[in-house]
Amino acid sequence: MGSTSFGIPDHRFGSNGEKMPILGFGTAVLPPVGAEATKMAILQSIKLGYRHFDTAAKYGSEQPLGEAIQEALSIGLIQSRDELFITTKLWCGDAHGDLVVPALKRSLQNLKLEYLDLFLIHWPVSCKPGTYEFPIKEENFLPMDFNSVWAAMEECQRLNLTKSIGVSNFSCKKLTDILAIANIPPAVNQVEMNPMWQQKKLREFCRANGIFLTAYSPLGANGTFWGSDRVLECEVLKEIAKAKGKTAAQVSLRWIYEQGVGVIVKSFNGERMKQNLGIFDWSLDEDELKKIDELPQSRGVTGVAYTSKYGPFRTVEDIWDGEM
Repeated sequence: MGSTSFGIPDHRFGSNGEKMPILGFGTAVLPPVGAEATKMAILQSIKLGYRHFDTAAKYGSEQPLGEAIQEALSIGLIQSRDELFITTKLWCGDAHGDLVVPALKRSLQNLKLEYLDLFLIHWPVSCKPGTYEFPIKEENFLPMDFNSVWAAMEECQRLNLTKSIGVSNFSCKKLTDILAIANIPPAVNQVEMNPMWQQKKLREFCRANGIFLTAYSPLGANGTFWGSDRVLECEVLKEIAKAKGKTAAQVSLRWIYEQGVGVIVKSFNGERMKQNLGIFDWSLDEDELKKIDELPQSRGVTGVAYTSKYGPFRTVEDIWDGEM
């Protein structure tokens, strides 16, 4: 792993040599805070040294991120767009072979960018073409045609609209289905991961197949409608934090980093943004790692919003292929 000038290490993708800062800044905020607040938070994060930004068509944060990048360039916070690593995601309503390239072009317009660094399929399910509502109506879900959608993702990379492509919320089984048809394998799988949901099986699978795992909800998505504060309130993490002179959040992020996994942090609070960067100059000892390893496991992000009595996923077990 190389390192940026700010001490955030890079991961280099095996397939194309592109470098991704291990720590990224997330822009999905619930309840939404508005475009101006989002833009200001992103500018502040650039000042602090963040260079990797994670957005999605569904978050409504592509435009404020684009404006923040323009402003950062104009005031000299960064010299060139190439200093940044930008990820966005394909929404279910655009997850159809013929809609993928136009969807990415629309995202690039919102972002005011010529290219993306990483484009991800947001969830392994489609919905009625051109529908953007969330929650998705049960009758609007459709099975994803992996062949045509992944072929279109590959086309995005061939057209240089994005440097790398990947997926989000994919189980081992669904990754296997993609790998079976892929000419360009996914570079990344972005999933929920934290000390309370450690994804051991998926981590092994991704490592064996050269897919870089990136963690969202690294602190349990506290304060959003799907999360809880179980990570930050975990006694084991609080004890380790106390012994280390760190916060429970920093212990959680450091643990993820030590598993060889990327991490998307999400805080618009300046102090916490700083704290989230403070995870690279210390480490957890064997005893601490063992204690974290033994924590009881359960998903925070169940994916229930992507189930429907009409299918293709009738239960959350269907989404994760029983990898619960």
